[in-house]
Amino acid sequence: MSNRRRPARGNRYRSGYLTSIEWFRRRARWFREEAETYGVVRCAVCLGRGTSSTLELHHLDYRGVAEVPGGGWRAGEEHGDLLAVHPDHHRMLHQLLDSDKVLGKMRNRRDASMQAIAKLRRRIIRAVMAA
Repeated sequence: MSNRRRPARGNRYRSGYLTSIEWFRRRARWFREEAETYGVVRCAVCLGRGTSSTLELHHLDYRGVAEVPGGGWRAGEEHGDLLAVHPDHHRMLHQLLDSDKVLGKMRNRRDASMQAIAKLRRRIIRAVMAA
């Protein structure tokens, strides 16, 4: 098993699910639930505030996602299987998961993602302290 991202070309999840109405409905519901529960939505990396238009969602687990017969999708991710991140942090998170040999080989994507987020936070703190 690998936590590395598969190429976009021919990837049904990336070219199908992430452009589907089911995903956009699930995404909207996640942001609504997060705001109702916590009053604010924060980036998992920098903890900065954001909204559904300024944050993306990172999957910690794909078990709730399934392609259904007839070409549709089932968006059954648990709320805790998704984390909000700023677009640059999301890109950095995937780059780290793709390039770090230890994170890429971890058996559990959730643990690999959480360790990558911790590494990114440390990088941000070091950069702020150095400035």
